Amino acid sequence: MKQYTESPSQDRIIIDVREPAEYEEGYIPTAINIPIKSQPDAMLLPEDEFEDRFGFAKPDTDKEVVFYCKAGVRSSAAAQLAAQHGYKNVAEYRGSWMDWTRQGGKEVRPGMSTDTTSGSGS
Repeated sequence: MKQYTESPSQDRIIIDVREPAEYEEGYIPTAINIPIKSQPDAMLLPEDEFEDRFGFAKPDTDKEVVFYCKAGVRSSAAAQLAAQHGYKNVAEYRGSWMDWTRQGGKEVRPGMSTDTTSGSGS
């Protein structure tokens, strides 16, 4: 996952499926927030309705989508939903947020600059 955040790709989208309050406490750099619990129909929405609801474009079905949550349960459900609804390249960060922070991963919060690099890592 660290590699994905350090070398972002237009063909890969990291999706944090935790609730907005959890996301606002800190998230993995470049991740977008699509909460699975309160918005389970998100990936089923038409593109215009998705953008109205979330404020950003719906991920294309041909992009790689990598899901994570707090501990891996919600991300697994989100990955299954995405695969069932036409997403072809679906992955999960099984360790999710708990693993990311335990490994010393960089945390970002809304409004924080994401263009800085972290000298720490493992």
